[in-house]
Amino acid sequence: MFDIWLPLVGGFILLIVGGELLVRGAVQVAAGFGVSPLVIGLTLVGFGTSTPELVTSVQAALSDAPGIAYGNIVGSNIANILLIVGVAALISPIAVASTALRRDGAVMFAAAVIFSVLAWMLPLGRTVGTVFVAGLAAYIYLAFRQERASAPSGHGAVYDKSLALQEVDAAAVPAAPAGGSVLVPILIALAGLALVVVGGRFLVDGAVSLARGFGVSETVIGLSIVAVGTSMPELVTSVVAGIKRQGDVAFGNIVGSNIYNILGIGGATALIEPGWVPAEIVGFDNLVMIGVTILLVVFATTGARIARWEGAVLLTGYAGYIYTIWPHTAG
Repeated sequence: MFDIWLPLVGGFILLIVGGELLVRGAVQVAAGFGVSPLVIGLTLVGFGTSTPELVTSVQAALSDAPGIAYGNIVGSNIANILLIVGVAALISPIAVASTALRRDGAVMFAAAVIFSVLAWMLPLGRTVGTVFVAGLAAYIYLAFRQERASAPSGHGAVYDKSLALQEVDAAAVPAAPAGGSVLVPILIALAGLALVVVGGRFLVDGAVSLARGFGVSETVIGLSIVAVGTSMPELVTSVVAGIKRQGDVAFGNIVGSNIYNILGIGGATALIEPGWVPAEIVGFDNLVMIGVTILLVVFATTGARIARWEGAVLLTGYAGYIYTIWPHTAG
């Protein structure tokens, strides 16, 4: 068992550490070249906590493990809502005062539905991947315009996803490199990228071995262990936001992450390694993802906050979801 858990746990650690170094280096390189802090925040920093999901899903798809690849995407979205929002709401009720975040909630819901319908109808090929990635680019561009205009409706989810990471890691805040040199930040970013790639490989190999060792499908491992592990950065950033009573940031962090997961990671996976989404995900987990997305939006729009009791409902729902997917496969 040690030879199974070691690459799995080691892969998680390398992914998290590598992702942090990659974001730190990339942010300082971009700042050194005069890229505006807002652009850096909405792209490099905003995507930072989603790096583990991206690398893991792409690595899994290339390793002919679509259950882990798409299970990671769908499972991460379910865990983000039920587990992470649940924990954050228990720590401190999450205020959702911004209409911008509610609009982003509609985008999150639309992305989940479109992904689920397409996955049911056809294999996710490069055309679908291109459309998803282009959709994410358009979404980020619109977010950039909104933030530049200082809309009175408040910040959007992408901005708050960036802010959540910057609250945890001050090195993710754009600042000119010392002495004007970008060599060191470039080396840091490359080191982070290497760690992320190696970590993703270890994680996928460990997950496949774990599935075979326990007689559980790769899809279940992807939906549960891998999904929760790659969502750890979102958990940390949302919990910190909750502790600091920054409810909008905690909520926006999760909404932004879920949009990134489907459009960015799902799109990249389909582009690099086209294929079918496993039938068990299409027939059950995608529907769960849509259902919990609706539940989150309802909780957010009724009373303009997610109360502690609603957080408890979400956490209970996650326990029920994990209980449901494990026995059916493990026997």
